[in-house]
Amino acid sequence: MLKSSVPMYFCSIACFIGAPSAANPGPPSKAYHAHPATSNRHHVSMSFPDKKGMKFVPVYIKNNDECLSTVRRRSEGPFMIIDSVLNHYGLPLELKYLAVIESELKSSAVSRVGAKGPWQLMPGTAHDLGLTVSHHSDERTNYYMSTRAAAKYLRDLHREFGDWLLVLAAYNGGPAPVYRAIHKAHSRNFWVLEKYLPAESRMHVKKFIATAYYFENADKTPAPQVETAVARVSPTYTTDRPTPAPTAAQESATEKFARLMQESAKSLKTSNDLLGVNPGDPTAAALQFQ
Repeated sequence: MLKSSVPMYFCSIACFIGAPSAANPGPPSKAYHAHPATSNRHHVSMSFPDKKGMKFVPVYIKNNDECLSTVRRRSEGPFMIIDSVLNHYGLPLELKYLAVIESELKSSAVSRVGAKGPWQLMPGTAHDLGLTVSHHSDERTNYYMSTRAAAKYLRDLHREFGDWLLVLAAYNGGPAPVYRAIHKAHSRNFWVLEKYLPAESRMHVKKFIATAYYFENADKTPAPQVETAVARVSPTYTTDRPTPAPTAAQESATEKFARLMQESAKSLKTSNDLLGVNPGDPTAAALQFQ
């Protein structure tokens, strides 16, 4: 179990799964649309604006290291499937860490408000995304099907908000609270409007950043320079030729992040083989990801 020995807002992943949540209560709002800010669809900007925020990462990792380590040891298979689906939809591979904070990558995870599966989809949202949810069959627990549904939902949220941090907040609490925060703050900057969001949604985004830093830094060293280590790094999906890897002493945190993203991309071929997807057959791909 994850520990929570720091103030209440440092709640654990396990606590998050079992706590009441309004996670993804429905599709993006159709009532009104603000003009989305220009944003890189293939990049999650992960940085804290001040030293207080940056301190969150090492404290969170320290208090949840045992559980995070356990999840990491069994993450290879799930991440292969998730990377393949995210890559198909043109989404940032970093989004796989959302499944870590949602469910600890457990397909059997269930919240007391009815969210289920590795992506903790609510029944209504899952149905809108094309999943079967019934007493006889619940595709939210199917890793591949639920990941495909989550990718569609994340894609649609990004089309609406144009910023991945706002998408993460909306995935947790729904689009309406994010719109209210935008209107109150007169800003689409997450760090400006976060005070107007529900506490759970604010922490959801911060947990995501901390979890991403943990998984992208194999040595699990403290993160005094979080902004330098994880901000403004776009994942590399393909490579034509191998490049010599720098030694541990020469490799910067940013280079390590990019290298790990590149290594993650190498698993996509294996994942496609497991899923029966032939990248060279557009008809087969369209049928698989329609």
